Amino acid sequence: MADTLQLVTEKDRLDQAQNLAEQVTRQINRIILGKDREINLAFACLLARGHLLIEDVPGVGKTLLARSLAAALGFGFRRIQFTSDMVPADVIGVSVFEQTSGSFRFHPGPLFSQLVLADEVNRATPKAQSALLEAMEEHQVTADGDTYELPKPFFVVATQNPVHQVGTFPLPESQLDRFLMRIGLGYPDEQHERMLLNGDERLRAIETVIPAPVIDHDQFANLQITADAVHVSEAILDYIQALVRFTRQCADFELGLSPRSAIDLVAATRCWAMLNGHPGVRPEDVQTVFPAVAGHRLRAANDTSWLDRDIAGFVLESVAVP
Repeated sequence: MADTLQLVTEKDRLDQAQNLAEQVTRQINRIILGKDREINLAFACLLARGHLLIEDVPGVGKTLLARSLAAALGFGFRRIQFTSDMVPADVIGVSVFEQTSGSFRFHPGPLFSQLVLADEVNRATPKAQSALLEAMEEHQVTADGDTYELPKPFFVVATQNPVHQVGTFPLPESQLDRFLMRIGLGYPDEQHERMLLNGDERLRAIETVIPAPVIDHDQFANLQITADAVHVSEAILDYIQALVRFTRQCADFELGLSPRSAIDLVAATRCWAMLNGHPGVRPEDVQTVFPAVAGHRLRAANDTSWLDRDIAGFVLESVAVP
């Protein structure tokens, strides 16, 4: 009897979390038209306490998605436009000598916000990009020997143009590995593009569609707790380890997936399962999030034709499902 009551309670909690999450994604779907899967992946990434990289050509809604997430979740929002002449102090902040006090005072940079949009991050030099490394991993920054805590929660949503475009600097592997997911938005289909042409300008539409946060910080934290409780069976862990092991042993890759990647994959599958009302992670949950978690972390070895192939799909096809 007690076990039955516990199952009912867990199901109710999962249903409530799913309904709450759907309220968030439904509002964002009214801004970013026709991209349900990408929006759910982005939301799952934040629920998994990860940072998000959006890679695509200009003008498809990368910045708009970040602003919509911040508006729906009620997060403080700052935007950093990365350029080739930036230095780390432009991101972190700078210490300024004040004559009245006779001492230096730290002036926080735009990185001090709950959701930071690092716009066109690969247009900055590696030196400026490195300003994000400590912040993304430890949620703190160090300036002039002093350490400063960042707001909680803290997320980086970075956008980048395809690396073959003029004026871009590829992100180093150490930084790519700190992004839990990489997604692309792509061009809208004809039906949704016509709706965009007939509708209001999208940035102005955010204030109308999402005039107030859909959920508060406590509700967001409860969603994370519910996702953490989603069951991951030994068979699913075996499957995840088999995927990771394949990337390390396959000669087609320069480097395999890191332990951080495997941990991120487990966290992302839990969140995706919760968003879809699954009390336990299923193989299809792993397969759905795997390309977003692993695609940007894998590098082809001695074969440039891989650049246009689905590397993550190759891994999924090569490893048997339990």
